[in-house]
Amino acid sequence: MNPYRLSAIAAAALTLAACNNAEPQQDAAASAPAAAQEHVVKIGSANPLTGPFAHWGRDADNGVQLAAEEANAEKLTLDGKPVRFEVISEDDQADPKVATQVAQRFVDAGVAAVIGHLTSGAAIPASRLYNDAGITMIAGSVTSPKFTEQGYNNTFRIIANDLQQGQALAKYAVTELKSKRIAVIDDRTTYGQGLADDFAKATEAAGGTIVKREYTTNSATDFMAILTSIKGEKPELIFYGGMDAQAGPLVKQMRKLGITAVFMGADGVNTAEFAKLAGKDGEGAYASSAGASKELMPGYTAFNTKYKARFNGEIQAYAPYTYDATRVVIDAMKRANSADPKKYLAEVGKTSLQGVTGPIAFESNGDIKNGTVTLYRLEGGKWAGVAKPASDASAAQ
Repeated sequence: MNPYRLSAIAAAALTLAACNNAEPQQDAAASAPAAAQEHVVKIGSANPLTGPFAHWGRDADNGVQLAAEEANAEKLTLDGKPVRFEVISEDDQADPKVATQVAQRFVDAGVAAVIGHLTSGAAIPASRLYNDAGITMIAGSVTSPKFTEQGYNNTFRIIANDLQQGQALAKYAVTELKSKRIAVIDDRTTYGQGLADDFAKATEAAGGTIVKREYTTNSATDFMAILTSIKGEKPELIFYGGMDAQAGPLVKQMRKLGITAVFMGADGVNTAEFAKLAGKDGEGAYASSAGASKELMPGYTAFNTKYKARFNGEIQAYAPYTYDATRVVIDAMKRANSADPKKYLAEVGKTSLQGVTGPIAFESNGDIKNGTVTLYRLEGGKWAGVAKPASDASAAQ
């Protein structure tokens, strides 16, 4: 037989065999199990992942990741289909302009919900885009009252606001610390300035006097000029509205100038990073948290164990809150049997959930009900609670 003809016959046979073998594979694909047809539900997580607030942002993002991983382990189904939650993490750099760019990317990606943003200055402008797109947004750390004063029905927070913090801090400063002459500094951000305004107003209402009001920025490192100006007013307490990255150097420069006034901040100061930056000059400082102390959070111990095992690190501040925020979204989806915001959004407002941080339910404007504020004092490089938490902002807290 002609060898060339033999090769042609063999090639034809191989081609026929390949075609025959392909048919069962196509049939197998057509009958793939339902698991291969799972629906991916995207959850946006927006935080500063670079820059001076990255330690806060990574912590908050970890809380979202952990909640999503636990939900995936449950093998949930929605509307008859198995679902898998995918967290899309974006770096908003705590910058309002970048935050709106992140928000648009989330909208374009078709996320079912957004947990964040970390800061008020980033969250408020971003929230407008989520509202226009009908995407549910739950914040675990945004404390500016303006966040829920916009009238959006898709915007929620699971933490107390700055009005509550300002009132609690001012009352403690005037009535407990007996500080009557008080100076106020803020970083001109939505968070810092709003908090300082609320604190100053509450201080005067409690009988104190604001002897000096000064301003800086959230990237400043030299505060000597404004502190020199304040020193001449002989304040008994200096309040700072801003974050730990500036508060640490600020208190060190206070002591260098011989200012002995008590130093006080809010949740932006209540961190291990502040204690590290301030060193011994931070001893005796006061700060608040817009929530219960970790000792009184009903689920903190178990959550802390899981967090350390998963991320091999310590909780900074907001991971318990973003974890709970993510659980709120997923719980609402379960009750609505859908990951479509149009279908599950109404269930978010009806939430009644026992979270790591405490009971979670919402006011009609999206604020958490019975928001708690706790006060702390820095002792031996550690923050220790000094006042019993209370849900009433007019209480001593």
